[in-house]
Amino acid sequence: VQLVESGGGLVPAGGSLRLSCAASGFTFDEGVIAWFRQAPGKEREGVSCIRPSDTTTYLANSVKGRFTISSDKDKNMVYLQMNSLKPEDTATYYCAADGNDSPCLIAVLGHGLLKTEFGSWGQGTQVSVSS
Repeated sequence: VQLVESGGGLVPAGGSLRLSCAASGFTFDEGVIAWFRQAPGKEREGVSCIRPSDTTTYLANSVKGRFTISSDKDKNMVYLQMNSLKPEDTATYYCAADGNDSPCLIAVLGHGLLKTEFGSWGQGTQVSVSS
């Protein structure tokens, strides 16, 4: 599985960005794809997850109402639409994938999105939000 992120950049607070994750070698009818982010000096945290087979999604509380995750199986793409960005959203954003669909279900059940559940990672794209 190869994951390539794009779409990061510098925006003012309140702005929007759409991140893209191109997933090759990943079977969209199985497994899940997620977005994580890591700010300098902080742990990598789960932001959102999607199971493309039935579009089950998860969003962390910190981004609910502002971010939306979606997938396009025909293009092998997953997107993270980020609106009303805040300075605290500044981080490197990573796309992650796993052939097991349980990581999203675990998150939906309230146990959070666990980075240890994902076997494939992209290189990341930087998002910077100015105040």
